[in-house]
Amino acid sequence: MKKYRIFFILMLVFAAAYNIFGQTKNYPFEVKKSGKGKQSILFIPGFASSGEVWNDTTAKFEKDFTCYTLTMAGFAGVKPQPDATFKNWENEIAAYIKDQKLEQPIIIIGHSMGGSLAMALAADYPELISKIVVVDALPCLASLSDPNFKAKENNDCTVTVNTLKAMTDEQFKQMQTGAIPRLVADPSMQETVVNWSMKSDRATFAKMYCDFSNTDLREKIQHIQCPALVLLESYFVNFKPAIENQYKNLKNADMRYASKGLHFIMYDDKEWYLEQLNNFLSSK
Repeated sequence: MKKYRIFFILMLVFAAAYNIFGQTKNYPFEVKKSGKGKQSILFIPGFASSGEVWNDTTAKFEKDFTCYTLTMAGFAGVKPQPDATFKNWENEIAAYIKDQKLEQPIIIIGHSMGGSLAMALAADYPELISKIVVVDALPCLASLSDPNFKAKENNDCTVTVNTLKAMTDEQFKQMQTGAIPRLVADPSMQETVVNWSMKSDRATFAKMYCDFSNTDLREKIQHIQCPALVLLESYFVNFKPAIENQYKNLKNADMRYASKGLHFIMYDDKEWYLEQLNNFLSSK
């Protein structure tokens, strides 16, 4: 009996040690893996969006690539984590690439805020990245409306968080229902995008909106070494000088404007979008 008791105690000690030292790291995103290609693509969705935004894209490329599709914590029904920030999310994506030993260098494709994260990652972790695709994102969105914009060093998001958290679900839904048709021309997808917002954690939504609005990558992108494809919505051609001035420090970039549609290019100009991706990804 004594022998079994010692064995039982040893098993408990082993289990406790495994729980402390062997547990899986809790990254601020969920990951869906598909495909079995030799090179990896990591997909980052935009603000309050689900990784499902990439479904048509991964279906096209997973026969040739291994695809890792993220949905960020607090967005589209994924459990939130405290203290979400743009910089923390950037660092944690880099940590995931290294910790999981993904095939490197990796390709990163990001939409909207995800496109900005792709640029930040390529600038700060050039050894990890072979190519980036930026889908309708700018180095500094705020400066498009305010040419004199300067990011605040200590940006207080309390007012934004409190304001959005105080809204009822119906008020929040009305706000999103009014805003989304300016981002998605395809009527069949508008409700889907609204629902992603409704499933998002309100505090994360507010905090990341505030933090991303204070993000300026115009100087940082000079450190990007890899090739970059920048796909912009058709409306942005009206601001071409201002937009291309924002991108002037991104030396190895191919910038293209969609012929139709709005912010969700993958829905509104899908054939053109997939053609651009295919040409870029297949090039040496």
